[in-house]
Amino acid sequence: MTNEQTSRTVAIVGTGVIGNGWITRFLANGFDVVAFDPAEGAEERARQSIDNAWESVEQLGLHESASRERLTFVSTLEEAVQGADLIQENVPERTELKQNVLAEIDHHADPTAIIGSSTSGIKPTELQQKLNHPERFVVAHPFNPVYLLPLVEIVGGEHTSQEFEQKAYAFYESASMKPMIIEKEIEGFVADRLMEALWREALHLVNDGIATTEEVDKAITYGAGLRWAQMGPFMTFHLAGGEEGMRHMLKQFGPALKLPWTKLEAPELTEELQERVITGCETHAGDRSVAELERKRNEFLVKLIDLVEDYWP
Repeated sequence: MTNEQTSRTVAIVGTGVIGNGWITRFLANGFDVVAFDPAEGAEERARQSIDNAWESVEQLGLHESASRERLTFVSTLEEAVQGADLIQENVPERTELKQNVLAEIDHHADPTAIIGSSTSGIKPTELQQKLNHPERFVVAHPFNPVYLLPLVEIVGGEHTSQEFEQKAYAFYESASMKPMIIEKEIEGFVADRLMEALWREALHLVNDGIATTEEVDKAITYGAGLRWAQMGPFMTFHLAGGEEGMRHMLKQFGPALKLPWTKLEAPELTEELQERVITGCETHAGDRSVAELERKRNEFLVKLIDLVEDYWP
């Protein structure tokens, strides 16, 4: 992990799965973290989550100043955000709730602080409506597990300044992330829209009895997923075109895009489909608990991230 930082103190507001993932990432990269969550038992759950993830971040590589002791829980939001260089909001995905929490953060935060929201789909312009200083607000959408996956989508709203977008980019990069600025806001941003399209098609395949959940997962795991982890869809297809690359690929396979291979609309989520999906996943998991599967996932991701860094710039 990088030893360079643009700042040292982060406030985390809301400590569910994503909030705790952020805490772990920032601690692993040598930041001081102040956390606030009014839910009973939040601190105990957060520290347990960090302990569970720490082995994985150690394998990935810790900052020389990394320490779990640099986490402080406080009893008020005001106390959490004062003095923080970045405030990361992670409350439930309800627009009005987020607007109100962000307004309170905006009221108490230092004037130069970046305010980021972990929303996975709400437009930043909606979220910054109640802010007195909307220019320093960005959506900073991470991916689970946040402490391992490096992508963060940075999206500004109508009132976000380019200065703060760039400031946010540098800040998240200093936490060993791969920031990506999305110039035009749209629901779901980029990565989730791509995943949602695949998810809809996967549900159709299961619903229509074409494949089981295990077979769909196998199709991705041992097919497209292996290539996408290194290059993504565009470069994968570029290589599929031979020496002429994408130019030949589009010429040869472009017409196939008009064939009705995929269904853009999601299937109705009937009780039967839900049960088929749930039963399929539980059968595939077997007697392995979610915690065990998470540990195996983390071990795999650490190795995969190293491979991606070695074989693709």
